[in-house]
Amino acid sequence: MEHHDTLTRHSRPGVRSDVAAAGAAALLVVLAVIVGSAVQRADGSLRVGWPPLLASWSPHAGPGTPAALVVAVAVIVYGPVLAGRLPWRGLLLGSWLTSMAWTWSLALIDGWHRGIARRLTTRNEYLQVIDRFDDIPAALRDFTRHILIGSPDNWPAHVAGHPPAATLTFVGLDRIGLGGGAWAGTWCITVGCTAAAAVLVTVRALADEPLARRAAPFLVLAPAAIWVGASADGYFAAVTAWAIALLTLAATRAPRFPAAALGSGLLLGLTCYLSYGLTLFAIVALGVLLAARTTRPLPLVLSGAAAVPLVFTVLGFDWWEAYRLLTERYYQGAGGVRPYGYWVWANLACTVIVLGPAIVAGLRRAVVASPGAVRAARLRQSVPWPVRGTTSAQRLVILVLAALLALVVADLSGMSKAETERIWLPFATWLLAAAALLPARGRRAWLTSQAVLALAVNHLLFTGW
Repeated sequence: MEHHDTLTRHSRPGVRSDVAAAGAAALLVVLAVIVGSAVQRADGSLRVGWPPLLASWSPHAGPGTPAALVVAVAVIVYGPVLAGRLPWRGLLLGSWLTSMAWTWSLALIDGWHRGIARRLTTRNEYLQVIDRFDDIPAALRDFTRHILIGSPDNWPAHVAGHPPAATLTFVGLDRIGLGGGAWAGTWCITVGCTAAAAVLVTVRALADEPLARRAAPFLVLAPAAIWVGASADGYFAAVTAWAIALLTLAATRAPRFPAAALGSGLLLGLTCYLSYGLTLFAIVALGVLLAARTTRPLPLVLSGAAAVPLVFTVLGFDWWEAYRLLTERYYQGAGGVRPYGYWVWANLACTVIVLGPAIVAGLRRAVVASPGAVRAARLRQSVPWPVRGTTSAQRLVILVLAALLALVVADLSGMSKAETERIWLPFATWLLAAAALLPARGRRAWLTSQAVLALAVNHLLFTGW
């Protein structure tokens, strides 16, 4: 069968290379810690407490510790078996619920107030400006006047650093009676954890169901959950994940799914008004279309994507002017101090921590397989789905590589110096799918490494998000 191809077949040389890749990634993290600590002590230019993470050394335990241990053991022991046996809808629901259990337990290691309720209420966060959006059209028309640091009543860092849809999300929650940090944190975790189900839907539609089932335990037990609970970027990750999932359904099952194409466009348009950097998800979308060898959904996708900018423009918000001012604001603050020469590679060390060693091993397999996957996808032949000439794993490789390319572009841009452990959550979510390329043998060992890393980070460090 297709899912038993050479990309996922167990072999001793492949396993040794996987371990070597994980080891090299660990050395990158160690180097980033050593060099970063030296630079930070010398001149403080990194502006983080525990390079390369925005964190401080603070060994601790909390009410979430027992729950986190139970969830980790349960997923390691039972996750691979259940992922293979549950009915498909049960797997989607179970992945979402288990992802929430893992994320909530990790967040509660820091306690309720410190880990969740106060996360989105600090001076740089969205909830600081809720009362300034009583008149939303007026606030949108006036939004760009408050981006620069020297402007009157300048926005807090995260409000200034994002288009207004991010802030309006929390304004909307406040309007329906769900105001305050606790509800904001709950929203980010609840919505953010649905990303696991969205990735499963995508992998099943674009590649095949066995590969999606292989990925499921790794989507659930990801170190990335530390920053999903609770940051707005976890919520952003879910929006982008469902945008790509709907696009995949439209690309692989058209013309039966026109609503999926339109819905994907609407969500892709929304992502551009949640975070400027998420415009790079156009690369991931193109990867889906390349793997599916179709452009049929594009007219509806583009129509949906145009609707959100149209609404914001009519209401008075100028995206391009806001981005221009944000770039200036970025270099007025920490972005103008943090050295590009360190962060351009230390950001990748942050990503290693977010993804974990298992995903590094999966990415190694994806990169090794990339020439054959891209070559197969470019075969010029008109055939019905599934595409002849590409295996399921090769189509998954194309998706993963597209996300990796988007992340690399974000890194080279220099607009993501530090704090990428949360900023790049939307990209990291798709890289987690690379775990499906790992052989079945040794899967529990890789899951254990994921859990150990996440538990160590959350118990030894107090993360800033």
